[in-house]
Amino acid sequence: MKQRSVKKLLYAQPYDMGGIPIRQPFPTASIEQIDPFLLLHHADIMVPTHILPSKAGVGPHPHRGFSPVTFVFEGAVHHRDSRGNDHVVYAGGTQWMNAGMGIIHSERPPKDIHEIGGRQEIIQLWINTPAKNKMDQPDYQPLSQADTPVIFSDDRLVKINVVAGELGYIKGPVKSLSAVNTFTVEMKKGGKYYFRIPPAHNLFVYLLDGQVNINDNHAADAKFAVLFNNDGEGFDVEALENTRLFIGSGEPLNEPLATHGPFVMNSQTQIMEAFRDYQMGKMGVLIED
Repeated sequence: MKQRSVKKLLYAQPYDMGGIPIRQPFPTASIEQIDPFLLLHHADIMVPTHILPSKAGVGPHPHRGFSPVTFVFEGAVHHRDSRGNDHVVYAGGTQWMNAGMGIIHSERPPKDIHEIGGRQEIIQLWINTPAKNKMDQPDYQPLSQADTPVIFSDDRLVKINVVAGELGYIKGPVKSLSAVNTFTVEMKKGGKYYFRIPPAHNLFVYLLDGQVNINDNHAADAKFAVLFNNDGEGFDVEALENTRLFIGSGEPLNEPLATHGPFVMNSQTQIMEAFRDYQMGKMGVLIED
């Protein structure tokens, strides 16, 4: 079984996103997307105690044409949107939102964030939506840690949470609009695992922390994403120290891409229509308490 070779290591550059420090391994100046994945943000912050949780985080803003997905590693995220969804996802959980034709949402710390330590660590991943589904009705899928299928290695040094897609015979509960796999992985030092990935999928691995060896010949450190070539069926990973990983793979859409801010469509005309519809209130209204 041929292993995939490493194409490139992408350093997660630090950015300020409206006062929130984040890390972004992609997109970069040279890599527009890892089709169908558009963007990855990694945030790890302590929520300020001098600001009410209801005023912290990210306030109401619109989306259309893709799925903004939040994976919660520490703390919790309070999601509210213009379709009436109001849900808190705690550590180990995921909030998967298909923005479809348009939705307004906010992502803030919950009221009890300081009672659970005050730390908030998340990955937000933007997944493009096929052209045929971009104007579907929006859909919100909250997933708790308890409802996320888990795979352990035989020595229990590797724990894999299967959020979407399939690993082995284990299927993730999230219903995505295209063929994608998303796994969060915890590895103790010395842990090893072989991940078999569909050959047609584009594939990347992001290290939140720690250090790993890929295919016995490629070391990767924390805050790097490993981008793979499409030349094999999977890859081996060994933890050189305690490590947390995020793994994303997906069948490329190979469709025209037009983006502007919170909208991802297939043409600039559609982007202008998205701004018009938002300004006309067609994406709804979100009034927070």
